[in-house]
Amino acid sequence: MDFAALGRAPLRLTAGARRVTSRDLQIVEATDALLEEDVPEPDGVAQSVSLLRGFNATIPSADKGRTRRRQTRNVDAPKMGLKRLGMSARGMLADEDDHESVVSEDDVVLVGSVAGKKAKGKRRGRQSLSASVVFGRDELVRQTHEIQRDKENIHVRRALLNNEIVEVTHKIEALDAIRTKLEQDLLRLQEDELELDDELEGVKERLELEESRTRSTKGSQVASHLQQSSRRRKGPAFLPSEHDELPHGVAFMSLEGHSSPIAALDFSEPYGTLVTASQDDSQPRVWDLMSGEELGRLRGHRGTVKCVQVEDMMCLTGGDDGNVGVWDLRRVDEDDDWERDSEVVSLSDVAEEDEGVDELGMRRPDVNGSIRQGMSTPSSAIEKDGPCIRLLEGHTKAVTTLYFEDECLVTGASDKTMRQWDLTTGQCVMTMDILWAISHPPAAAPGTGLPNHLFPGAAASAGSFAVPTPPYSDGSWEMYQDFVGAVQFWGYALVSGSGDGAVRMWDMRTGQPHRTLLGHTAPVTCLQFDELHVVTGSLDKSIRIWDLRTGGIFETLKYDYPVTALQFDTRKIVAATGENGLEVYNRTSMQHSRLLTNGHAQPAERLRYMDKYLVSGGRDSMVKIWAL
Repeated sequence: MDFAALGRAPLRLTAGARRVTSRDLQIVEATDALLEEDVPEPDGVAQSVSLLRGFNATIPSADKGRTRRRQTRNVDAPKMGLKRLGMSARGMLADEDDHESVVSEDDVVLVGSVAGKKAKGKRRGRQSLSASVVFGRDELVRQTHEIQRDKENIHVRRALLNNEIVEVTHKIEALDAIRTKLEQDLLRLQEDELELDDELEGVKERLELEESRTRSTKGSQVASHLQQSSRRRKGPAFLPSEHDELPHGVAFMSLEGHSSPIAALDFSEPYGTLVTASQDDSQPRVWDLMSGEELGRLRGHRGTVKCVQVEDMMCLTGGDDGNVGVWDLRRVDEDDDWERDSEVVSLSDVAEEDEGVDELGMRRPDVNGSIRQGMSTPSSAIEKDGPCIRLLEGHTKAVTTLYFEDECLVTGASDKTMRQWDLTTGQCVMTMDILWAISHPPAAAPGTGLPNHLFPGAAASAGSFAVPTPPYSDGSWEMYQDFVGAVQFWGYALVSGSGDGAVRMWDMRTGQPHRTLLGHTAPVTCLQFDELHVVTGSLDKSIRIWDLRTGGIFETLKYDYPVTALQFDTRKIVAATGENGLEVYNRTSMQHSRLLTNGHAQPAERLRYMDKYLVSGGRDSMVKIWAL
């Protein structure tokens, strides 16, 4: 039994006090055994106190000895008017029948007065009140025992109060845990609401897409390509029911085959088609994410492929050779013999055979255009029925980033330019020169207070650009040479991140930058933006979230190693930050977590996710598939 609780239980069993409960009867029945039990006391307090002793220390009669001693020491003195003095000090009126007079410090005690006669007012010196009371030895001994017992009572009460404080503390801790759980549930509800908003927006966009298809000419091949870009998809992706059974935050599939760090990757949809490229391989590999098997390779680039984007069954790649390849992934054959002699035909033959529109619904340009039909070594021939559809030429150095949507493509290269292409004609419709933008900077964004300057070490000349990356978590590093680290556009708005650490916003109608976001102190390697924010990652070991309305920095996330890839939505930011694990930042709860289980053995550098499905590539040459 809890003796501390029993010590506080009232034992008033008299009639009229209160209703007798079974608890009271239980205590009465156990009285004989309980009277000999000790009340638990903390160290340093009176020990071996019986339950009855503890009970007596908590009842009102425990102060009976103190009251008796005060009454014994009471002095028979004339009325001093203390009550009236106290009421007067508080501004209160005394009773009118109270005729006591307030004595001052100069007043003295009158003695020897006779009833009915006026005292003669004889003065005598003030006498100590306690001097008139004389106690015998027995009384003093009794008071000594009473005081010691009162002190023991205080110890017992203190122990009981301490126990109650501990009990209340435990209750507060339990309530705090409940509060924390409720707050987490509230955050989950907020995340669910955001997910529903994205789903609703995705459904509305699909409805608009379906209506646009209905309005299109029946059987038109162009209508077959009116689809929402996976980069803009808001609603949850279509996942098989078994996906929910996978443990969250675990890499459930590993793709082996590359022999060098992964340089680029992208996929069409969860469990769809994946394209990966590595640093020492000029032939990107095509994978079936349903089975994890390699379907074939995209052969034709001369040098490393540095950027990849996949939409449906169409793939664009940019490489060290300065070219951009357009591929039809439906033509990739896993049984293709890479060493066999290809059947080569001339461009004139192809023009005669494929005059008009190709299989993807894209019009083939004239032979004299800036687009090559295929990538075989002879510049005037193609491999018939190969996966390569076109080759875009124009950049003089490596194509380091690209982004396309509908029939518009923007590429960025180490020649410090960005080019806008029309995929229906294969023509470069605009060239945007970053060196010109550096020499003609627009005014700093309002409210930033940042000067227009480049970080030391960024080359602003027409020469080659190269800076060493900060070491990754395993101590490895390399020379970073991608002057244009990332591009993305939406409508006529284009955002670029470059080697001078600046994030520029361009008008694609004029090709002019109209705002520069300054804050990064090293090359910008990755970016993404939506209606409200631009999120950028840099070799300066930080991710910055910019407010598009003000141009200021909304939030900064700092890490220990350089940021090489990122992607975000309304609920989270996933980033590769130079470590083996992938960093996940919950934008709702502002909590950080890391994906590690069955992950990379060396730092992860590339990633791409869609809803709860994520693919990452690392310096260990491995490609990992994750369930978020």
